[in-house]
Amino acid sequence: MKEDERFYKIDKDFRNPFARDRDRIIHSGSFRKLEYKTQVFLNHEGDFFRTRLTHSIEVSQIARSITTTLGLNESLAEAIALAHDLGHTPFGHVGGDTLDECLKADGFSNGFEHNFQSFRVVSRLEKRYKDFDGLNLTFATLEGILKHSYPYHKLFLPASVHEQFNLDKHPSYEAMIVDRADEIAYTSHDIDDGVNSGLISFDDLRESELVCEILEKVAAEGVGEENDEMFRYRFSSHLINHLVYALLEYSEPRLKEGRDEVPIGMNKELETKLKKLKKLMFTKMYQHKSIVRKMYAGKQAIKGLYKGLMEDEKMLPKFYYEQLQTRNKHRVIADYIASMSDRYALNFYNEMYGKI
Repeated sequence: MKEDERFYKIDKDFRNPFARDRDRIIHSGSFRKLEYKTQVFLNHEGDFFRTRLTHSIEVSQIARSITTTLGLNESLAEAIALAHDLGHTPFGHVGGDTLDECLKADGFSNGFEHNFQSFRVVSRLEKRYKDFDGLNLTFATLEGILKHSYPYHKLFLPASVHEQFNLDKHPSYEAMIVDRADEIAYTSHDIDDGVNSGLISFDDLRESELVCEILEKVAAEGVGEENDEMFRYRFSSHLINHLVYALLEYSEPRLKEGRDEVPIGMNKELETKLKKLKKLMFTKMYQHKSIVRKMYAGKQAIKGLYKGLMEDEKMLPKFYYEQLQTRNKHRVIADYIASMSDRYALNFYNEMYGKI
């Protein structure tokens, strides 16, 4: 499909195309809802903890710093970063997994996948123009949103989308950077939130060689006790800097030489340390009984909402209810549930089942 057959043209704009993409994403309803969507801790548990919105901003900051240093397009990376989580359901990954199970149980083999949902949000579900759906973003931004997270073959795309965004081909370097910036951001801030909540301690984390290296740097500054806010802040700062500088050192010569298909990364030793740290976080924190209990409650809410709306679609808002005339009922309901904030989903579930 030719670009001028799909995208609305603007005769004059003071912004570059990717900066325009970024602005359209920021002003979308889906972006605002990220403020009330879970990262790890449910939104209502405290103002300090990260949400999908603060996470997306942190990813954007890291990605912009990396792309600028490497001489790549900062605005493209920023747009991809700010949009990369728009497709997430309430209650974090467990919400998406549950919605995926609901759809597959009803015969939809492609189920639900949050990266593809982010792409659908910006290309179809947001409505900002009279003549077509979506936010009217550039191809590079759409591709980066769709394919920023490797491996791409996990996406079950319609044939038309697969053909246009060839999953056998890597996306832009900027999209690859967003993927690694995402990893750096959630690793650092999940440790910060986990220690702050008391679910995990630096003593627990000392099983990680990488954490021990960072703790030595913080201790050398003499900033106080490990549970102090300043100590946590300095730890996060050192961890992010350590990973970003390692990524730059590894990636810059490979980009210049053009010798690797995927030149964005870190040295093998650090990749192994980071992988072990994430495994430790999964065991010690993400599987903590407090998190598991709340995620179980979120899972039941997703199931209940899906079941109730399938039984009586008249509970759908007008925007979604009208779509039933032209779209599959299951997918419309899944889109509606995915768009909800944690708070809205819990309130709707309690109202639906008489738990007011």
